[in-house]
Amino acid sequence: MPEMETTADHENTLRIANKSVSLRRTLGFFDGTCFLVGIIVGAGIFVSPTGVLQYAQLNVGVALCIWAACGILVMMGALCYAELGSALPYAGGEYYHVKQALGPFPAFIFIWTLILFIRPASNAARALMFAEYATRPFFSGCPTPELLKKIVALAVLWVLGIINTKSAKTTTWVQNVFTVLKMLALILIVTCGLKELAEKTEIPGHLQNAFSSPDLNAAQIAESFFQGLYAYGGWNYLNYIAEEIKNPTKNIPLCTITAVSVVIVFYLLVNISYLTVLTPKEIVSSAAVSVTWADRVIPMVAWIIPVSVAISIFGALNGGMFMLGRLNYAGSKEGHLPSLLSMLHVNHLTPAPAMILSTIIASIFVIPSDLLSLTNYFGFSTWLLVGLTVISLIVLRYREPNLPRPYKVFLPIAFGVVLVAAFLVLAPIIQSPKVQYFYALLFMLSSMIIYFPFVYFKLRVPYFNAITCYLQLLMEVAPTDIFEDPKSK
Repeated sequence: MPEMETTADHENTLRIANKSVSLRRTLGFFDGTCFLVGIIVGAGIFVSPTGVLQYAQLNVGVALCIWAACGILVMMGALCYAELGSALPYAGGEYYHVKQALGPFPAFIFIWTLILFIRPASNAARALMFAEYATRPFFSGCPTPELLKKIVALAVLWVLGIINTKSAKTTTWVQNVFTVLKMLALILIVTCGLKELAEKTEIPGHLQNAFSSPDLNAAQIAESFFQGLYAYGGWNYLNYIAEEIKNPTKNIPLCTITAVSVVIVFYLLVNISYLTVLTPKEIVSSAAVSVTWADRVIPMVAWIIPVSVAISIFGALNGGMFMLGRLNYAGSKEGHLPSLLSMLHVNHLTPAPAMILSTIIASIFVIPSDLLSLTNYFGFSTWLLVGLTVISLIVLRYREPNLPRPYKVFLPIAFGVVLVAAFLVLAPIIQSPKVQYFYALLFMLSSMIIYFPFVYFKLRVPYFNAITCYLQLLMEVAPTDIFEDPKSK
């Protein structure tokens, strides 16, 4: 879409405010680490152990190895992203890096797919899952009415949307608090599990003979990987908020390595705790393994775990919405989205228009439940985008060798991530080809309908300038290029 300019009179009106309108670098090491941990630790670790173990054919040893391998793969990808984020610390993350290395058209396909489907659908799914766990205590033994779940999901989306619009500081505080709470829940699971293991007279048989189950084929291992990687989802989000991190050349690599390392250790310990208390068959037959574990270990206060899951999802959703607003903001600054989305509120200094749009799109996904089922077929596109981002790192290494790189990843790691990403993109399509994958690919390519007329040829839409100006006044937002604050860079 075209980048529209405000009128000269309106710019003069905005200058009366005499304020610097730009994103501020306010997030330190603790904030960045909490943001990343809070994004990664959602519902996955409370639910995904069932899927990993099921596709691993109840082979406990293989399942634990898959959890560790997923962690290593995520760490490899995170190290690549740390180099890009520290060298190019600007909002937009993957989108910005792809645009710098591969050009505007691949970047436009990237942002088209992310902002219109993958990220809003992910936020909608998190909101619905939050509603499921938040209302479960009130419907003991009965399913929660679908209408109520959708109302609660919409409510939490708009509450977080308003918080993200009003104050970046409040959003960061919410993220930090909920990250600490969810980590306390994981510490409880780990501590109780290790206590149970210490009190047993002998190690459970399924742990003693961890690799005694039938051998797996490649397809089953791939499915297990997909389940494990779902629980690690969000590891690549930190670069989206790079423009708001203090001393990004130092803090982005530190936050990334610290957060991913903490998550890997906790995920392994939590799985050992589950396996100490429950048998593999009990885990596979459980809809939410953490709830089953709590009923067995802490029955008097088992309600803590469903509440903890809701808290965990809430924190992940908050971080997801924070990130998506910055992606829209970055796309607008680069001329790929309407200029209104790159404007910040003159008082709160938040990308208010971008946040409002993100919340509206996510809300649309909540209303028809069957729409969310399509997101399963976009899983391959997520790793396609990761592969493109790491390819961007390799391209920039050779094309811009003198680009300041405070942190450099060992280049074979980047090639390894590209190969794994290619496997994760092609495996589901080859293993179980379905027409939905064709629809997903068609949706990505449909971006050409917008790109060429509105971005490449800069076709102007009648009255769009006037609408932009009116919405700018209504929302009290201003373009960041009018007031440039050098201290914020």
